[in-house]
Amino acid sequence: MAKKISRRERIKKGIRKRLTGSESRPRLSVYRSNKGIYAQIINDETGNTIVSASSLSKDFTGKGTKSDQSIAVGKLIAEKAIAAGVKEVVFDRNGYLYHGRVKSLADGAREAGLVF
Repeated sequence: MAKKISRRERIKKGIRKRLTGSESRPRLSVYRSNKGIYAQIINDETGNTIVSASSLSKDFTGKGTKSDQSIAVGKLIAEKAIAAGVKEVVFDRNGYLYHGRVKSLADGAREAGLVF
C-alpha cells in the first residue's frame, strides 16, 4: 500500500508543478478515500478555500453507488461555486487516474454548469 501512496504523491507533485489556481480560474481539487469523495475549489494565490463539498457532509443527500455519489458531489460543488461567483476552474485530479469516481465527479460538475 505504501508503494501506491508514494506513486500517487509523485504524480501529484508533477501535476501541481504545472497547475495553479488563480482568482479568475481557481483550482478544483479532488480527494477520494474508501468511504467518500471530497472536492474543494481553492484560490492558490491567497491560499483560501472558496467552497467545498463531500459525500460525508451534512448537506449531501445523494444515495446509491460510490459513482452515483461522486456525480452528486460534482453537481453540489458546481452549484456552490456558481453561487459564489466561480464559473471556470482548473481541474486537479490530485494524482488519481482520470477514471471511475474522479471522472464521475468531473462529469457531474460539468453537467451542473462548471467549465474546465
